[in-house]
Amino acid sequence: MSTITSIGANSRLRQFGSKTAGPGQPVYITGEIGINHNGDLENAFALIDVAADAGCDAVKFQKRTPEICTPRDQWDIERDTPWGRMTYIDYRHRVEFGESEYQAISEHCAKRGIDWFASPWDTEAVAFLEKFDLPAHKVASASLTDDELLRALRATGRTIILSTGMSTPKQIRHAVEVLGSDNILMCHATSTYPAQAEELNLRVINTLQQEYPNVPIGYSGHETGLQTTLAAVALGATFVERHITLDRAMWGSDQAASVEPQGLTRLVRDIRTIEASLGDGVKKVYESELGPMKKLRRVAGVVAEAESEPVAV
Repeated sequence: MSTITSIGANSRLRQFGSKTAGPGQPVYITGEIGINHNGDLENAFALIDVAADAGCDAVKFQKRTPEICTPRDQWDIERDTPWGRMTYIDYRHRVEFGESEYQAISEHCAKRGIDWFASPWDTEAVAFLEKFDLPAHKVASASLTDDELLRALRATGRTIILSTGMSTPKQIRHAVEVLGSDNILMCHATSTYPAQAEELNLRVINTLQQEYPNVPIGYSGHETGLQTTLAAVALGATFVERHITLDRAMWGSDQAASVEPQGLTRLVRDIRTIEASLGDGVKKVYESELGPMKKLRRVAGVVAEAESEPVAV
């Protein structure tokens, strides 16, 4: 297994396999499949294809050990599912992939030239995912306070993406202390599905940038629509994650807050346009402006005079 680490002491860049994320780098775009595959490997392949065709850098899944992550008092509660009425613990198993499925996913992603990783929800899931050489692990917002899980993730040496939804500043600081700041990328998030625009609070991206100057800050969005995710990029998000689906009408709790294929293509296209347009912040006169300047400017101006050759007297 290759160890994935940050680039240099206190660097704000993070390594994701062959790619780098952080300030000055292309936004690392992840299509979150999660469990929107509904336990069907063909759905997973189709979603991987959607993300690859759109130009995403990675897809992300969720990995749970059902007996650990499902409270015991909920195991035997029956619910209606697309596969008939079943207990909740049976449902949790129904939507989980095992080693053979993830091996097939890994091979399909390699064929499509796209990375994959997952959010492990328990330490056994971390051990499971470590069978694969992944570019990163993700801490779901719900897991930010699970110190045992955070320590297990830190021990892998891989880049860790920390989502901060449903968390207080004190809880976030504690999680960073447990994980260490050298290998993490932090994502602002609001953990409502779907999240309302007035609760996205995108300026938290800037707050996190100020509080954690050596940690790249990204955005994990659960809203409907694309505009607010694009605004996050304009505010400096170096990593973007959105749930993706084949059809928002499909069965499943995350489908309604997910982006369909055409929307994902537009999102990736527009993120690339925005990051190209942000520039370096240094005001300059572009060569393309010289023609209009000569044609339209009547008075040369102080700066132009100062830059001209001195006149002999």
